[in-house]
Amino acid sequence: MHAIVMHTPGDPSVLQYVELPKPQLNSSTALLVQLKAAGVNPVDTKIRAKGPMLINTNSPTVLGCDGAGIVTAIGSEVTRFNPGDAVWFCYGGLGGLTGNYADYILIDETIAQPMPHTLDFIHAAAAPLVLITAWEALYDRAQLHSNQTVLIHGGAGGVGHVAIQLACLRGARVATTISNNEKAALVRELGAECVINYRDTDMNTAIAEWTQGRGVDVVLDTIGPEVFRQSIPLVAPYGNLVTILNPGGEFDWIEARVRNLRISLELMLTPQLRTLPDALLAQGRILQHCAQWFDSNQLRIHIAATMPLAEAAAAHQQLEAGGMMGKLVLTPTIANAV
Repeated sequence: MHAIVMHTPGDPSVLQYVELPKPQLNSSTALLVQLKAAGVNPVDTKIRAKGPMLINTNSPTVLGCDGAGIVTAIGSEVTRFNPGDAVWFCYGGLGGLTGNYADYILIDETIAQPMPHTLDFIHAAAAPLVLITAWEALYDRAQLHSNQTVLIHGGAGGVGHVAIQLACLRGARVATTISNNEKAALVRELGAECVINYRDTDMNTAIAEWTQGRGVDVVLDTIGPEVFRQSIPLVAPYGNLVTILNPGGEFDWIEARVRNLRISLELMLTPQLRTLPDALLAQGRILQHCAQWFDSNQLRIHIAATMPLAEAAAAHQQLEAGGMMGKLVLTPTIANAV
């Protein structure tokens, strides 16, 4: 099979398009999935640049956490799927050969979920990581509920554009930050009420006006340490500030303490990194729930571009350049031949 591999960390040029042996069933509950598409996420570029997150794995590393495809073979004790079933999932890509930048992947049947009926493989492959991240950040960490206000930084990005929709589905009112008119139009379509172009609008003033000086109940930071720091005075007393990135650096926590804020960290990869089967099952239930929303036209995924698997390095360059709306997706050559 074809796959994109990296032997050492580095810039996008370390990604190589090579032939690898096709995986073989290795357990009674395994699925062999022919991948039709693989989502590209910022974590892929970070692993490529810094090295695998999972240690004690054999080189090379196949990247890619998000996948969608067709089950082609099943283990003797598999009960949930049959050959020919369409599945989507977020698993692998953190080290070793288990990753979705490839023609095939082996996963346990507990990891895979039936693909939403209304999605094609490209949209399905783009969705799992950002869905689970946004769900856990808003629903689990921040405990968002109806009639609350939430500020989502980077609302046109991969996690951001999904988070806007999940917040609206929970009955919350949404503010978001963007950088241009095209992104403003997208986030308004998705349900954002207060749209702040941070290039020409003072964020503190905009949030104060929108909330009548109270501050928002929840902030979701998808950008990084400086935005995390700037968000503290935007949160209402007893509110929630959640970041999906390392907040880094030294902060003056006085204002956060005076406001009695709850600070939360969100990393949806923890169940894989710490081998937590129950948490993986919980993430599967998130995908099941979101599949129902897709099939009832209450949820959508915005695709920025689709590129052939062989052009993974170019996809990484495009993602790292910034300014992306929605998600990038890679498609294996074999996907177009079946």
